[in-house]
Amino acid sequence: MVIRPYGYALWERLQSWLDAALKEHGVQNAYFPQLIPMSFFEREAEHVEGFAPELAIVTRGGGKELEEPLALRPTSETIINSMFAKWVQSHRDLPMRLNQWANVHRWEMRTRPFVRTLEFLWQEGHTAHATPEEARAEAMAMLEVYREFAVTQAAMPVIAGRKSRIEQFAGANATFTIEAMMRDGRALQAGTTHDLGDNFSRAFGTQFSDAGGRLRHAHQASFGMSTRMVGGVVMSHGDDTGLRLPPRMAPLQVVLVPVAARGAAAAAVLAAVDAALVALRATGVRAQADVGTEKSPGWKFSHWEMKGVPLRIEIGPRDVASGTCAIARRDRPGKEGKEFGVPLAPELLVQEVLKRLDEVQAELLERATRFRDEHILDVSSHSQFLEVIEQGKWARGWWAGSDEQEVALKEESGATLRCFPLEQPGGGGTCFLTGKPADQVALFAKAY
Repeated sequence: MVIRPYGYALWERLQSWLDAALKEHGVQNAYFPQLIPMSFFEREAEHVEGFAPELAIVTRGGGKELEEPLALRPTSETIINSMFAKWVQSHRDLPMRLNQWANVHRWEMRTRPFVRTLEFLWQEGHTAHATPEEARAEAMAMLEVYREFAVTQAAMPVIAGRKSRIEQFAGANATFTIEAMMRDGRALQAGTTHDLGDNFSRAFGTQFSDAGGRLRHAHQASFGMSTRMVGGVVMSHGDDTGLRLPPRMAPLQVVLVPVAARGAAAAAVLAAVDAALVALRATGVRAQADVGTEKSPGWKFSHWEMKGVPLRIEIGPRDVASGTCAIARRDRPGKEGKEFGVPLAPELLVQEVLKRLDEVQAELLERATRFRDEHILDVSSHSQFLEVIEQGKWARGWWAGSDEQEVALKEESGATLRCFPLEQPGGGGTCFLTGKPADQVALFAKAY
């Protein structure tokens, strides 16, 4: 997958927010090798079994057969634990919180840009703690960071929950997820955190002496969010015209387009465009003026609508004369999203723009939330479940099925158990598949 500058700018918006949030939590950035000895994977049996089908393996280097094959990094629990075993010696070394921004490789047979690709970009955090409670708390804290990003920045109303044993990360005691609904009704796993217990610390000998001088194995968590989130933003908000980007994620929040500016009037229009541009940028608004003359205003309108720019400001000779302009919102189609008579004076225009950017952000989230809620249906029987999945919606129901029954249900319907939501209704109910008493509700959906 080649990521062009506009797409990469979306990734940079995620990077800048998430990097600051991780550092505020005490996580430090580092970097670890991309080539990982196969023997590292073999130390944790469940881990190597889970990732073996996805590994890309290097067997030759420098023109010679390698003594030991090297795997291209699919994730870094093993290579990082090889260093944790050296760095963690005392309880005073804990907690240790590291993160790396890197590329990873997983040998996908069916690829989809941004959503499922052989190589993708991500951040992966890895932590070590003195107790299992601290490791679990770390996984939950990072899940909340991911949820906050999805909701407040990407305007994606995700559902936070715990994965089933079948779906959890290979080598983890528990995996937690934020699940988002795309416009076609499919689910997207937008970010995950893992309680690794002491599985990897035992495999790699990561031990520390506690306050009483006793040797103990560290307990760990890991967490990751990838360029899949860029695909999530596209599929959560896009329409038939193109992208619709939340202002806080948009590389470009405002585009200014001069209209019908010819002859003597052109200079005044361009001066007004420039003054507005300077004022907007001075307040931190990511703005750009499209003043080229080779394309018509109509072409420019369509171009920037396709790219999902939240606001378009149109300024023509009559606008300059009246001291006003027109603002078009990308989230509202056609005339519904266009307002005339907006003050053109820079200080007043900035206020109007900031207000509308907040409105667009809020309305995209509200619209996505409403769409999600309308497409999650409660089921109480096997037949109801199949009917809901066939409609392309999510099924929510009490669940007490076995791992084998979960797999069989997936094979029958194409839907996977996305998560057990952290927010449960309480009490208990009857499993829609087995009829047995159940103490938790699960969400099922077809997914990317």
